[in-house]
Amino acid sequence: MVLLERKQFLMELTRLFQKCQLSVSMFITLKKYDGRTKPIPRKGSVEGFEPSDNKCLLRATDGKKISTVVSSKEVNKFQMAYSNLLRANMDGLKKRDKKSKSKKSKAAQ
Repeated sequence: MVLLERKQFLMELTRLFQKCQLSVSMFITLKKYDGRTKPIPRKGSVEGFEPSDNKCLLRATDGKKISTVVSSKEVNKFQMAYSNLLRANMDGLKKRDKKSKSKKSKAAQ
């Protein structure tokens, strides 16, 4: 897994979207990140570890993994750039058929 700066991550994510537009699926995950690089041992506890601030770990993969860490201070700026990127590249999604949904609900009754 490659840990990138935020601007580099957005550029690589744009490349992944262009590459995966027609043929390959890609996955994006977001989770809370406390700064640990190793798991907590089951027996015993790690005392004295206090995360300095809340962070998010954002990963994207299509076989090649890229990731970035965003701190709580920079999340608004990153979120704007990330949402613009998603809007620009998610044009191949299918619209939901409202008629089939209503037929399924009628059939269940």
